[in-house]
Amino acid sequence: MTRLPNFLYIGPDKAGSSWLHEVLLTHPAIFMTPAKDLYYFDRYYDKGTDWYAAHFARASDEPVVGEVCQDYLFCAEAPQRIAETLESPRFMVTLRDPVDRAFSSYLYMLKMGERPGTFSEALTGRPELLEHGRYGRGLDGFADRFGEDRVLVTVFDDLVADPRAFVADVYRFLGVDPVPLTDELLAARLPASKARSVGLARLARAAADWTREHNGAAVVGRVKRAALVQRALYQPLKERPRVQEADVARIRDELDSDVRRVEDRFGVKLRERWGWL
Repeated sequence: MTRLPNFLYIGPDKAGSSWLHEVLLTHPAIFMTPAKDLYYFDRYYDKGTDWYAAHFARASDEPVVGEVCQDYLFCAEAPQRIAETLESPRFMVTLRDPVDRAFSSYLYMLKMGERPGTFSEALTGRPELLEHGRYGRGLDGFADRFGEDRVLVTVFDDLVADPRAFVADVYRFLGVDPVPLTDELLAARLPASKARSVGLARLARAAADWTREHNGAAVVGRVKRAALVQRALYQPLKERPRVQEADVARIRDELDSDVRRVEDRFGVKLRERWGWL
């Protein structure tokens, strides 16, 4: 009988989800889909449970079966859909300073050849830059449905500062024995410092979306890890724009109440760590 996940990383984006997926893939007691971001509970829910289950057909007796999808946190329908599909799942988020997260997402838009204007203009014209920083609202939907004890809230700063301790906390939450991180994984924990070749990156993203939708997540995962693909997609990064103080103040003012909601509900001090106080 095909197993379904009992663990989901639900977001946000630009907070180490790709690295976490690679780490969890190496653990013998954890089954992860070869490619992250199946988007079942937001984009592809109409495909049905059989479509989703097919991605986990190779899971055997691993105590943890998981998926990493960075967008579930911001899908209002996701908690209800998950509750109707999965049995007693556990969840994880890695929260990054919303200012840094939004700017990283903005840089990604530029690397993909989009023209959102200045960062300040993008904050108005691309509402997801702010919406994906509303951690409190997103987490409330999962905690209300499943309980706070089913949700592990981690902080991106800890991943960067001490990846071994960060991953050890994840393993404890999942109830599996720790395994050492390879030098390659340790070196890869920081965000990429190279820009994508715009044309190739666009083509790769479109191909990955089509393949993923047509039951090809395993193919997507293998291709994304190929050294040749990495060399083709990434080139030296050109000079980057800077974040203006007015934009920092705007984001903090807009999202302060959401950050406070996380602090109050989960007991995680964020504003002090991020220099918001």
